[in-house]
This record gives sequence, structure tokens and C-alpha cells, in this order.
Amino acid sequence: MAQINESHSVPGRRWARRLWRVIPALLVLVLIAVIVSLFNRIGVEKETIAAEKMSAKVDKVDTNVVTLTLKPQTISDRISLPGEVSPWVVLNVPAELPGTITAKHITEGERVDKDTLLATVDARDAENSLKATQANYEAAAATLERLQGLYDKQLATRAQLDDAIARVDSLKANMNLDALRVKRSRIRTSMSGLVNHVFVEVGQYVGVGDPVAEIIQMDRVKVRVGIPESDVEAVRKIDTFSVRIDALGGRVFEGRKHYLSRTADPAARLYDLQIEVANSDHAILPDMFVRVEIVKRQASDALAVPLFSVSRSDAGNYVFVVEDGVAKKRPVVLGIQEGWIVEVAEGLSPGQAVVVVGQRDLQDDEAVSVVQQAASLEEIRG
Repeated sequence: MAQINESHSVPGRRWARRLWRVIPALLVLVLIAVIVSLFNRIGVEKETIAAEKMSAKVDKVDTNVVTLTLKPQTISDRISLPGEVSPWVVLNVPAELPGTITAKHITEGERVDKDTLLATVDARDAENSLKATQANYEAAAATLERLQGLYDKQLATRAQLDDAIARVDSLKANMNLDALRVKRSRIRTSMSGLVNHVFVEVGQYVGVGDPVAEIIQMDRVKVRVGIPESDVEAVRKIDTFSVRIDALGGRVFEGRKHYLSRTADPAARLYDLQIEVANSDHAILPDMFVRVEIVKRQASDALAVPLFSVSRSDAGNYVFVVEDGVAKKRPVVLGIQEGWIVEVAEGLSPGQAVVVVGQRDLQDDEAVSVVQQAASLEEIRG
């Protein structure tokens, strides 16, 4: 019985061993079949995508763009800074003699010349002192003359003569001082100009140094501007400036540099620039607000494009130009910027058509339709 079972089990074991040998080969065949199927499927999908792209390319409408034809022009690197007007000279005329104002000879806004009488201070004390001193001086001078004759005849001593000379000199000095006090009672201006303020009234008592009037010169004015530290070097090289005054309807005046401070304001860190502006018609008034245009650099025969037409990538700045109906990507090097336009220092040539509208989604070598050809930047801005 044991022999019969053993004989039946041997073929079964052989069959099982053969099956286990065949299974790996079958698995390999199945994997190959799956991979081949996947490759076939990928190929079909690629063909489908390519067909769809081709169809889209055929159906795509050319992008509408606006171009600017480049031509040389002048472009400036400029800054606009606020400033204010001050008179060319401000003269505060003080009282030089204490006393009561007896007369006022001017009114505010009046134009006066040099040495014009402004006001008079009561000088009766000085006048009376001058008369007394003058009388004493005349008497001393007569005494000196007699002593000189006696001295010449050796009838008077040298000491007597010297005392007489000293008295005459002292009285003469006192007389000149009294005369000066009388003169100072009549207050005059030392320059011509406009009477901006009158600080006294008749009957008012003034002391030495009290203000009587303010005279200003307005035939020319100073425009004061604070210059940032970063712009000082450029301003040093500039002599003329444009000054715009909105209060006068945007009127523009030409000015020249008068003085640039060597030190900065400690709070604002600005250097004081004073600009001289002619004002013969007196249209410019003190304390008016102004805008000063300062041209730091200027390039003539430059090519300029709108700033918004320039795109940027990791490789740098670029624009699109249209050649034979196709957009071409051109790398550019930028230069001076003036407001909304910028100089193209390298990368473009006069006559090229730069895309200024519609460039956002453009691709290199993409066909475009030019709907407008601008000949100047003013056409685009307008």
C-alpha cells in the first residue's frame, strides 16, 4: 500500500515544480504586454494633443497690437522739488534815538528810494543841547583865538593855550554828537525798495533799536529749495533752473544759482539752494509756493519708449518689435527715465516699431495684427 501512494505522488510533484518554473515567465510576458499597451496609449494621446494644438494654431486669431515708431529725441533725468519765495533783501529799519514819534512819512506798500524819510522822533532835547554846545564852542573858539595872539606876543603861557585848545576840541566833539542825535531823529532808509511793514504810529514812544519799518527789495527774489544729499553733486554742476508758480497760473520763470549751502539742515538733512529770479513786474510775492525743475542729466538723440512697454525676465529687460507682421523679442538696456518714458540705451535702432499695447501675452515669433502705428509718444499719451 505504501508503495502505491509513493508512485502516485511523484508525478504530481513534478508537475507542480514545472508550474512554478513557468509562472515567472508568464509574469514577464504579462508585464511586457502591459508596457506595450501603455506605450501605445501614450502615443495615441500625444497624437491627439498634437492634433488639438495644430487645430488651435490654425484657429487662433493674430493678436492686435499698437506700435510706436522710434525716432531720436531729447530725454532728461530731472527732479521736481518744492520751494518758497523770499525777498532779495529784507531791511529792518530801527530807531536810533529814544523818543516819541512826531511824524510818519510813509505807508505800507509804498515804493521808496534810498535816504527817503520814514518817520521823525521828537528831538527837541537834542536840538537844545546842540544850540547850547554850539554857543559854548563859538565862545571857546574866540577865547582860543585871543590866547593864540597873546601867546605869540609871549603874554600867555603855553599851558593856557593848551587848555583853550582842549576846550575847543571837546566842545566841537559834543557839538558833533548833538548834531548826530538830531540827524538820527529823522529816520531814513539806507536802500530803495517797498515798504512792507510800518511798526510805529504818531505819539508812540520808541527806544534805541525798536523797529520802525521793514523795507524789501522785490525787483529780484530768492527761491529757496532744499536739496537732498543724493542730488547735491548734480546741482553743483547746474547754473540755471526752471521755477513754476501755480499761484500765477503755472507761469514758469528762469532762475540762476545764487548760493548752495555747504552744510545741511540738521533736522531735514537738506542743503539750502538759493536761486535768483528776476521780478521786474513784482508779480512774484514773498512766501509763494514754487516747484523747481532740476535737470540732472540730459541725453540728446535718444530712443525712448513708454515704461509700460518694457517687460522683465530673469535674463533682463526686453521689448517686442514688429517685423513683417511678427513679434520679435529684443533684449534692451535702459538709461534715463523721465516720468512715464525711459531711454533705451542699447538694443534698438531708429525706425523700429516697438509694441506698446498688447505685448503682455505675446510670445517670440508670434504673428500680430498692428491696429495702430503711433509716430510719437504724444499720440500714445493723448
